[in-house]
Amino acid sequence: MKAIVYTSNTGTTAQYAQLLGRTSGLPVFSADEAKKTLPERAEIVYLGWLMAGSVQGCRAAAARYTVRAVCAVGMGKSGSQLDEVRKKNAIPAEVPLFTLQGGFDLARLRGVYRLMMVIMAKTAGRALAAKDTRTPEEDDMLALLQHGGSRVCAENLDGVLAWLESAE
Repeated sequence: MKAIVYTSNTGTTAQYAQLLGRTSGLPVFSADEAKKTLPERAEIVYLGWLMAGSVQGCRAAAARYTVRAVCAVGMGKSGSQLDEVRKKNAIPAEVPLFTLQGGFDLARLRGVYRLMMVIMAKTAGRALAAKDTRTPEEDDMLALLQHGGSRVCAENLDGVLAWLESAE
C-alpha cells in the first residue's frame, strides 16, 4: 500500500484519513495533493464522504489509482449500508468496503449541499421525532439532525486497520 487518499466536505473524512495515517504509518493526501504527488496506478486506500449513497470522488480515484479499499464516511452507524453503497458506487466485490460514521455540521456546508441537508434534516428529523419508539441508532441520528456533532473515533477504524494488517 502506498498511501491514503481522501475527499472531505465538512472535515470528518479528513479526520478519519489523518487517524488512519497515524495508526497505519501510511502517508495521507487529499485528492488534490495526491494528483501532484502519487504516480498513476499507485495502490491506495480511498476515503470519501457519502452524499445520497454516493462516495464522493471514488470513481475519479478508481480511474487514476489502484484502489485497494474504500472507506465511505456518512451519518449512519459504522458498518451500515454496505450493500447499498457497494451497489450504487459499483465497488467490485474483491475491494473491501468500510462505512464509517462521521457527523453532521450544517454550518460547514455550502450551496446546494447545505440546501439539500436542510431539507433532509427537517423531513427526516420530523419523521424520527414523531416515532413512538426509536432504536438507539435512531435516537443518535435524531440528535445529529437536530444538534449536529461528530462521531469520529479511532474505534470505528478497527476493521480497516485489521484489513490493512492482513493485506500486507
